[in-house]
Amino acid sequence: MNSAKGIAAVVRIVAKPRYLQPARIRQQLHTNGRRKSAAAGKAEASNPAMVFPCLDAIESKSATLEARSLSSGPEPSYTSGVTLKYRCEEPLLLDWGGVLSEFDIAYETWGEINADKSNAILLHTGLSASSHAHSTVNNTKPGWWEKFIGPGGCLDTNKYHIICTNVVGGCYGSTGPSSIDPADGKRYATRFPILTIEDMVRAQFRLLDGLGIKKLYASVGSSMGGMQSLAAGVLFPERVGRIVSISGCARSHPYSIAMRHTQRQVLMMDPKWNRGFYYDSIPPHAGMKLAREIATVTYRSGPEWEQRFGRRRADPSKQPALCPDFLIETYLDHAGEKFCLEYDANSLLYVSKAMDLFDLGAANQAATVERRAARRQLLKSKARESPGEASCSLTLPDSPYKEQPDANPPADSDTSMTQSSGPPQDLVNGLKVLASHPTLVMGVASDILFPAWQQREIAETLRKAGNDTVTHVELGEDVSLFGHDSFLLDLEHIGGNLRRFLG
Repeated sequence: MNSAKGIAAVVRIVAKPRYLQPARIRQQLHTNGRRKSAAAGKAEASNPAMVFPCLDAIESKSATLEARSLSSGPEPSYTSGVTLKYRCEEPLLLDWGGVLSEFDIAYETWGEINADKSNAILLHTGLSASSHAHSTVNNTKPGWWEKFIGPGGCLDTNKYHIICTNVVGGCYGSTGPSSIDPADGKRYATRFPILTIEDMVRAQFRLLDGLGIKKLYASVGSSMGGMQSLAAGVLFPERVGRIVSISGCARSHPYSIAMRHTQRQVLMMDPKWNRGFYYDSIPPHAGMKLAREIATVTYRSGPEWEQRFGRRRADPSKQPALCPDFLIETYLDHAGEKFCLEYDANSLLYVSKAMDLFDLGAANQAATVERRAARRQLLKSKARESPGEASCSLTLPDSPYKEQPDANPPADSDTSMTQSSGPPQDLVNGLKVLASHPTLVMGVASDILFPAWQQREIAETLRKAGNDTVTHVELGEDVSLFGHDSFLLDLEHIGGNLRRFLG
């Protein structure tokens, strides 16, 4: 047995791919090659070869992760610390036909629940945030909304009982692609079913059922959380008192879909992604890094970066390089590097796709109801799809897409390309259920990912649907230059308006 292990170790060393060679060894090989060429009388290149420390760093990380995979496995623990956990053993039917036979919801709370449980606020997270919005006794690390929550704060824990969950599909304790499928004891990976924002909200309300909370004082969320907050009101109007949607939308629009698509593509094209089955190997950290860099571009604003970085280079005394050179490049590189092993790659794919699918229009809601009913009936009849059938039947077109302005638009596109003077009637019909819900909608003029017109659309739609208790706040660039990330940083304006609205 020991002899076999030794042979295997030798094979691993011999078969080690070239990219795992340390950069200094590759550079030495390159130098030696030049010397041999010179000695042989061959002509040398006009200029020396450029070095790429940014690529060396990626290769070095791959080597480190490979070494770790030989022992404990490379997949890091994504936990944000100690959380509470709710296990739901009742199956959760998902909007696109998938089923979770059981699932976990990781959550944390702050502030005391009152006797009749009427002071609960459900706080929804952005795409990659955990349930750790504020520090706790068991986890003293500052949370992502640390300054917004607390006694006398924007979310006043003297008044309210705040609940924040990690969404289903995530990787911070709730069931997601990196979780174990109870059916076979293996990780779901890309066998995890497609999710919607509404699926996440239904799972959250299972938690509320378990906690005995019949009605929320308020549903509060920013970014993806702003979508969830609206969806909570639409799905459970009788169980939500007030609604707060910050830097969100009532339906995803092409620009944000395009940006998330690009992030998913660079991640999925990392060979280490391996179609989602990377948990026993090296995770796709390079793809994750690039995806985060693209996302970071959309999170902040140009004017802010003009002030922070301008055109300054990290080291003007050095010759320009193809690796990060300008300060803004080094900032993006750092943001991507910091994130690439902090969040599960498959969770990023699934959760971002759920954001793309979001649409509270009446037609989409009706189609979903019909689809869920048909799937429920199929499950009741105990019919099963054939084992070999893939869960995605999408096929790519035979010829590439071309702009065809004179052709008839596809069946699923708008009938007119002209900008309407008001919100679409389909969306108005979809939000009529919120006509009596006091709602705060906030947006930021410097936000390019969820532009301020999308929050204006929410407010106008609600008013047209009969809601006369809508408060709409739009922060100009003179007030906040932080772009989409303003909801994380602007305590005075975002937090102040939130505090006043909640009362």
